Amino acid sequence: MQGRVIKSTGSWYMVQTASGLVKSRLRGKFKQDNLKLTNPIAVGDYVEVVQEADLPTWTIDEILPRENYIIRKSTRKIHFSHIIASNIDQAYLIITIRNPRTSLGFIDRFLVSTESFRIPATIIVNKMDLVEKEKDLEYLQDIHEIYELLGYPVIEISATTESGLKEKFLPLLKGKTTLMSGHSGVGKSTLLNKLIPEAAQETKEISKFSAKGVHTTTFAEMFALEQGGYLIDTPGIKEFGILDIDDFELSHYFPEMRQYLGQCKYNNCRHLNEPGCMVLEKLEEGYIHPYRYDSYVNILHEEDDHR
Repeated sequence: MQGRVIKSTGSWYMVQTASGLVKSRLRGKFKQDNLKLTNPIAVGDYVEVVQEADLPTWTIDEILPRENYIIRKSTRKIHFSHIIASNIDQAYLIITIRNPRTSLGFIDRFLVSTESFRIPATIIVNKMDLVEKEKDLEYLQDIHEIYELLGYPVIEISATTESGLKEKFLPLLKGKTTLMSGHSGVGKSTLLNKLIPEAAQETKEISKFSAKGVHTTTFAEMFALEQGGYLIDTPGIKEFGILDIDDFELSHYFPEMRQYLGQCKYNNCRHLNEPGCMVLEKLEEGYIHPYRYDSYVNILHEEDDHR
């Protein structure tokens, strides 16, 4: 029988089938396309399950091919990766301007991952009820100017006051499998509770001392939406480590650079300090935002450090 994994608890998986929800576990080890993974099965995976003899539990015999997935470096095992979710129609990165502030570098790392699997991404600015100071408004304006020009919608909401939820956010989820990701503390659980009250996710206040989120979601989970579609909630991510991407491949995942590729003097141009580099020329002319270029260089150097 086929089904879709809607929740993972590390050793057990809840699989939604045509006959209902079944509790399943892995049978043996699965080859994962030469990927070193901390989790062989991810939320969103389509699987084949077989009931165990005389038991209410099932085993997962096969993982069906994935259309795509979002993956990050493991925080526990070096050189290992963790699949956050698979078979996604769109990805929503929940960010906040304050309490805590999401960095542009974090946003860019997430977008590189979605670009690498051609998953449409949207930036959701939550906690807009807290954005009042001039420096916060300036940062918000920067986010609009940088990302909307690149084709990433930026939507402002407040889960607490429900501003923008019904008119802006909810209609975009209909009929889609949507990944919802972001730092701990950006209000994902509060947002989920507003959209799907029965989810009853645990929420905690932000630590006033550190201004960082308290980790409340332990495992990724997929929830069915009343109007159709699924919302995948993920554990809060403190750092989004990019997987091994070839030096000459990274620029392909920056849309503003992609259009100039192949126009540099040298075929193996890394767009750092090479003569005749079209990307550097366009950066100088203002066609590429310096913040985005800084992110590109930082990711490139991180990859160098891990080789």
